[in-house]
Amino acid sequence: MKKVMIWALVLALTLGLGAGALADGSLAAIQEKGYLIMGLDDSFPPMGYRNEDNEIVGFDIDLAKAVAELLGVELRLQPIEWAAKELELDTRNIDCIWNGMSRTPQREIDMALSMNYMGNAMVLMVSDPAIESMADLAGKSLAVQAGSYAEKLLAGDEYVDYVAALSETLSFENYLMAVMDLQNGNADAVFIDLVVADFLITGVGDDSLFTTGNMEDDVFCIGFRKDDIELRDAVNEALLVLAKNGTLEAICTEWFGGNVSLVTAE
Repeated sequence: MKKVMIWALVLALTLGLGAGALADGSLAAIQEKGYLIMGLDDSFPPMGYRNEDNEIVGFDIDLAKAVAELLGVELRLQPIEWAAKELELDTRNIDCIWNGMSRTPQREIDMALSMNYMGNAMVLMVSDPAIESMADLAGKSLAVQAGSYAEKLLAGDEYVDYVAALSETLSFENYLMAVMDLQNGNADAVFIDLVVADFLITGVGDDSLFTTGNMEDDVFCIGFRKDDIELRDAVNEALLVLAKNGTLEAICTEWFGGNVSLVTAE
């Protein structure tokens, strides 16, 4: 049954390519070598992180495994420094960036992006109930993850005044370290993805932490090299198949208690 699904997917992609641009060879290259290298930040729960046994697990991991199976290849996980993700992709150390990566105008220019597969929001994680928005952080410190969407937002024009009013902007290698800094009282807030914040707050069991101030709506997508359109389209098609056969909903339910995906069966 699985082989039938794989060949049906390949056939659909072949027919689709025949109606459009010539094949770029990116899908064939992956299938020829037999594996897809997924670049990820292994400290970004629940999308991808290390469990107590030091195994990399998460929603994106399970979803990528299901996609790779449909493509007829093995999934290989490659932890990367998130701030260097574009370099890792361009130098072919990885085949895709798949780990709760936000869609941004610049990434649409630099990469071939998949369809949006999950919604998110950028929020503040705090322990002080007096902090409800960026305006309340005047004279206080704000922590972010290096290379994150939050850091990119802070560098934009809309946040110039807020950043200027901060006493300090603290950049960390990952959000786990940023949250620890908040717990230790060294930072007053963390600018973070809601999906990560909710998971971390539950995981650390710290009742003093909560999220506030929905700053930006956000969506997650998968990044491929600019010329790897065929591979990108194959993954998109696989996501649609998983939505149609119920696998995507099952993975969502396991990690989030319900279907939180933006992918719908066509």
